[in-house]
Amino acid sequence: MLHQYIEKVVDLLDPSQNRLRNLTIEEARARVLSGDASQVAEIEGSFALLAREGKTVRMARSLDRPMRYFLAKRAAGPALIVADRMDAIYQQLQREGLADQFHPSYTRMVPAHYVIEIQLVGCPDPDPVYTRYFTPVRNSLPADLDEIGRRYIGALADEVATQLASIPESEPIGVAFSGGVDSGIVFLSTYFGMRRLGMNLSRLKAFTLSYGDGPDLAQARDFLGRLGLNLFLEEIPAASSELNYAETLRVLEDYKPLDVECGTMGLALCGGIRQLYSDWKHLFDGDGGDENLKDYPIEENPELTIRSVVHNLMLYHEGWGVGRIKHSLTYSGGLSRGYVRTYAPGRKFGFDGYSPLMSRPVISVSEAMPFIDLTGYDVSTLYSLKGEVARRGVKQVFGVDMPAFEKRRFQHGATCKETLRTHLPEQEAVYRKQFLAIYG
Repeated sequence: MLHQYIEKVVDLLDPSQNRLRNLTIEEARARVLSGDASQVAEIEGSFALLAREGKTVRMARSLDRPMRYFLAKRAAGPALIVADRMDAIYQQLQREGLADQFHPSYTRMVPAHYVIEIQLVGCPDPDPVYTRYFTPVRNSLPADLDEIGRRYIGALADEVATQLASIPESEPIGVAFSGGVDSGIVFLSTYFGMRRLGMNLSRLKAFTLSYGDGPDLAQARDFLGRLGLNLFLEEIPAASSELNYAETLRVLEDYKPLDVECGTMGLALCGGIRQLYSDWKHLFDGDGGDENLKDYPIEENPELTIRSVVHNLMLYHEGWGVGRIKHSLTYSGGLSRGYVRTYAPGRKFGFDGYSPLMSRPVISVSEAMPFIDLTGYDVSTLYSLKGEVARRGVKQVFGVDMPAFEKRRFQHGATCKETLRTHLPEQEAVYRKQFLAIYG
């Protein structure tokens, strides 16, 4: 007689974190279960969803929702555990007496923008099947920066307005704000969106993290001061003596140095806001703007050239992509991996985080830009695009002149680079070793 495996699925995802705009969660799960990419593409909003029928499990997530899984072996049959965090999977394995099977590298991240199918058929496990559900049309906009700016900021404003309409009137709204281009356009979209919807603007704050020696606080004051909006600014002070990358590693469950640095700042910002406001919930941010406009220093990554950046679909969003040699099964790639730097600190302190720049309608506009025609493969021209698109778009959509300052990373604006390096090492190996030590 053939052994009949009894498969088990444990879904630890928090359904309240889904922000579905056009479907119920049951309807959205049915679309994921269908495996039909066109049906999943029609799910509007933010989600991480699992659906099962017999031995077939299908999963899908949006870019802003980490989703991990682990396939454990049991005598009775395989057990699939799904969660947003490694430690949640580990704790479930402990409860089931299966913890000896766990290692962080054995967990898998569902890559953003794909439906992943797993068959629970026992040992050996077949490879997952990946089906892309989001493929924006590239190079479909004219090489007109005014038109591009209007489309980009218009899509952002629509996304923010939709989110604002879903927030109860009694709840305040914060924006993580440095005065840079991305946090600037998110703040202005929120401010003008609230005005247009007749919302009480006293609900709005722009939170700026400051260790006392970084340039962001002055930049934030300058940005808002030029627009007569300084009353919305609130400094969140922090002390460099409290910089603790060991805690960041535990919260992020990742060890990439730039993400560890950014995540450390995120923990300080979220922790500082929480100390001041015990019940604050909604926190908007500008994560995803650099990826959308391809605004990262190419010279810092020896694997990249401007040609690879402008020729590859959503390279900064997804890394080299599913099925590529350099794609990490444990972490995924690009922002699909990196958004945990923002997501995890917010979740730790009880915030409902939200980055409108990571929404598919906004990304669709950015991917439609004809980057080759706009840059002629000139790196400095590429770096100038984000500020120019944002400035022109804000002028057309909101009617104000937005300052566009030089790009600076979160961790280099909240504190000076010398202070940061004193407390956080530069070597990835140091972080990786300490993170893996958490599990022995």
